[in-house]
Amino acid sequence: MTVYTFEGRIPNISPESYISPNATVIGDVTIKGEVWVGPGAVIRGDYGKIIIGNGTAVEDNVVIHARPGEVTTIGEHVTLGHSCVIHTATIEDYAVIGMHSTVTDFAKVGKWAVIAEHALVKTRQTIEPEKIAGGVPAKVIKDVSEDYKALWADYKYNYTSFCKRYKDGLKEKL
Repeated sequence: MTVYTFEGRIPNISPESYISPNATVIGDVTIKGEVWVGPGAVIRGDYGKIIIGNGTAVEDNVVIHARPGEVTTIGEHVTLGHSCVIHTATIEDYAVIGMHSTVTDFAKVGKWAVIAEHALVKTRQTIEPEKIAGGVPAKVIKDVSEDYKALWADYKYNYTSFCKRYKDGLKEKL
């Protein structure tokens, strides 16, 4: 992994987490236990602060950043889909952010909320807990069902299990 301090800002990464060798972590970043960070992800706390809660999956090519002096907070057991962008926002526990979606400045995504692929949660927008939203800008489409929660609980376990599995099983092919 590529981890950098920046102007006295030092990443704090749990040893229970897995950071891909191709991911970049810079500055004031806290990554708690069993967080899986995939290839190409960039978590940049160069002038803002980033906090990522236990059991979260930061999939391939995700970008997480914060404005100067601000905080981006990612809760526990969140799934950040491939190539999504999270910028000075709050994502609460168990939320799912779809592939190529953007959650931007001072937006909030509630607990167990889902942001569909390619959606835009615009500045200061709030998506309430247990709602599914999609589009540009994102609009609520429907409620999250109990069946959906059960299905995603399994998916989320896959990524927490990847932390140990990748540490033990990922080997460069010679």
